[in-house]
Amino acid sequence: MLQIQENISLQPYNSFGIAVQARFFAEILEEADLKALFQHELVRTQKILVIGGGSNVLFTEDFNGLVIKISIKGISVNAGTEKILVTAGAGEVWNDFVTYCVTHHYAGVENLSLIPGTVGASPIQNIGAYGVELKDVFESCTAFEMGTGLIKTFSYADCHFGYRESIFKNELKGQYIITAVTFRLSAEAEINTSYGAIEAELEKRGIANPNIADVSAAVSHIRVSKLPDPVTIGNAGSFFKNPVIEKYEFADIVAKHPDMVHYPTGDGKVKLAAGWLIEQCGWKGKVVGNTGTWKNQALVLVNHGGASGKEVFDFSAQIIDSVKSTFGVTLEREVNIL
Repeated sequence: MLQIQENISLQPYNSFGIAVQARFFAEILEEADLKALFQHELVRTQKILVIGGGSNVLFTEDFNGLVIKISIKGISVNAGTEKILVTAGAGEVWNDFVTYCVTHHYAGVENLSLIPGTVGASPIQNIGAYGVELKDVFESCTAFEMGTGLIKTFSYADCHFGYRESIFKNELKGQYIITAVTFRLSAEAEINTSYGAIEAELEKRGIANPNIADVSAAVSHIRVSKLPDPVTIGNAGSFFKNPVIEKYEFADIVAKHPDMVHYPTGDGKVKLAAGWLIEQCGWKGKVVGNTGTWKNQALVLVNHGGASGKEVFDFSAQIIDSVKSTFGVTLEREVNIL
């Protein structure tokens, strides 16, 4: 049964572990809870924030409004001859969903192992890692329209996916709540090991012909070795986007920095490694007050204990200024700032 709580600590609900409060808080276990909530008078008088795993948000102050936590669970499968459609509730933990798919030999999401967060957030952010993006396996999603109370289905074309972008972050921001996502997977795996350190990790394991479980295990190992566990130290994973620049801009920069890490995007642009840029500016492993960058990955900002959101934000601003001054490249925060 739907409950609306008052003055609830959000510290357990954000992976940075920032100690802030929500004026009102409601947890959604099924679509019917959403419909009931949006018939409540409170919804018409409060600003609203929707969260899943709280892994892509930095709170800089208390939230004076209604926080809606989406916890809709469940996984169903429709296996056809050419494709396998797997539908997961928006509240499913993303890595639990990946593990389910790998265990059942449904290929396509293995490179996305151990990304923090929930299924519902995956299309909003168009999450990606190790050469694969959510859009590569996306079939559709269902979403609750806050203004009407209706459930709408969004196709791939409807979502306007870009690099860490979708229509839900832009034109339709704050208008819909995703309730379930359907993925287009396959029983025939197209193994992708070309990005990052996957091939080296597989070689270290003596695996010449990997399956999706091997790739998932390799990716998981690499992520664990580089990234801190939010359970033990507060963080939101990658804090900045990898900047994408024009080829002519890259030509100017690489002339001065020939060892710059970069990747072609396939559309005539070049993606730079934000972590490398930050590290070159001397920020890797740096501690400033209660915050800092992770010792093994400069792209990750951490809460060493007791950090405020403003402290983390101000630290990120110093990094942005430093990279801009050194390379002429402006980093963009991937994490939502509230």
